[in-house]
Amino acid sequence: MSRSSSAVRPRAARKSPEERAEEIRSAACELARSDGLPVLTLRSVAARIGVAPALVAHYEPSMDELVAATFTTVTTAEVDEIAELLAEAPSATDKLRRLVATLLEPSRDDVTTVWADAFSLGRTNESLAAAVRAVMDTWQALVVGVIEEGVASGEFTTDEPADVAWQFLGMVDGVNAHALVHYAGTPDRGRLVCRALENELGLAHGTLRIKSGMSSETTE
Repeated sequence: MSRSSSAVRPRAARKSPEERAEEIRSAACELARSDGLPVLTLRSVAARIGVAPALVAHYEPSMDELVAATFTTVTTAEVDEIAELLAEAPSATDKLRRLVATLLEPSRDDVTTVWADAFSLGRTNESLAAAVRAVMDTWQALVVGVIEEGVASGEFTTDEPADVAWQFLGMVDGVNAHALVHYAGTPDRGRLVCRALENELGLAHGTLRIKSGMSSETTE
């Protein structure tokens, strides 16, 4: 008995090795953003682009490494985007205020999900764990730079910019994880983060206050 036409996989269009590799990695990023890192499998990526799982395996023989590369692509794009956004702010205080508002935006929940997945999956995927550490180092350097700028200009007071940056990133990761399960609201989470930063940097209470509806495009 012949197979029905619906059971026959259409032949994938011929593409150069470079095009196919890029297609696979782009599909992996789309899946990670929409459904999280755990959904990344040979079958899911293959289904996304309409090819056989064996073809994906040919280009990506290690799923651990593909997951790590996908994490790096998604999260590094966010770091680069926010670094450009901060460069437009006129002062270190404005940069810090904009940074808090941007990182707590609900519109970034797709990237937050990728981070949350990575912290969990990285326990057993060393490639992913190394990728997480590398991107965390990039974030740490960015935040330290903002704090050191504020110290140099007299806006902030601290002898430990690296520790303050680490504390800030830890708080953001924590409250954003809370957001994924709808624990507390964005204004409350933002208030806690801002208050901690104000205390650490010698700022008056309310200096970093995030206005209701404030986006990454505006500052007080």
